[in-house]
Amino acid sequence: MKTLVALLLLVASIVASGHDSSEEAAYQIYPLRLKSGAGSDGATVQGITCASWRLGVEAHNIIEWTTVPAECENYVGNYMLGQQYRQDSKAVNREAYLYVRALPLPKDGRNVWVFDIDETSLSNLPYYAQNGFGAEPYNSTKFNAWVEKGEAPALPETQKLYNKLLNLGIKIVFLTGRSISQTEVTSSNLKKAGYHTWHKLILKNTTEYSGATAMVYKSAERGKLEKEGYRIVGNSGDQWSDILGTSTGRRTFKLPDPMYYLS
Repeated sequence: MKTLVALLLLVASIVASGHDSSEEAAYQIYPLRLKSGAGSDGATVQGITCASWRLGVEAHNIIEWTTVPAECENYVGNYMLGQQYRQDSKAVNREAYLYVRALPLPKDGRNVWVFDIDETSLSNLPYYAQNGFGAEPYNSTKFNAWVEKGEAPALPETQKLYNKLLNLGIKIVFLTGRSISQTEVTSSNLKKAGYHTWHKLILKNTTEYSGATAMVYKSAERGKLEKEGYRIVGNSGDQWSDILGTSTGRRTFKLPDPMYYLS
């Protein structure tokens, strides 16, 4: 049995890394389990394939959904554990770098890039691999217990962009919907995952933003940055609520995430 488990973890790590070279060995995500059974593009929900459902989600045509359709759990799981998720993330972050590299930015120390944290900078894939890849209803108690472990790995392609932005002299701002009570564990997790420095780490003050949607909260916090004189040259997030609203920055970049929806 131990041999079988070890073999499955080895296969999972190979799949998740997309057969990367040794140069990228430090950027692997190790999922906790492989999906089996019906998980192909042929699975359907409400008359469309799960692949088309995911496209609708990423294009923001399918909104306000609460869980991944049960029919699509295996499809989403295989997508998240497979090479395509890694390649999609790479495509987004590649475009972000090509964009910012060409900008004639003033060297006044006021250029910032805003990163969301969960499923943008850090990956909660180890948690979701044990909890249905979004097909199970959100459980705040269980998810916050996972957050408190401080073990979320970096999302590999985002971390590469992060390092390139620092080399360009752009300051990093992490803006997350995590509660301000999770500041210490979030800071520790970021550093453990390889995000060694940042200009600001902004977590949600649940008293100030009681009842506010993610979009309202993040718009307000980005507005504060601009009032302080910062220039938001880029804004990356996995949710549309990360990149819509006000003070969104000069350009926004949407990372793939078919596991949950935040308005």
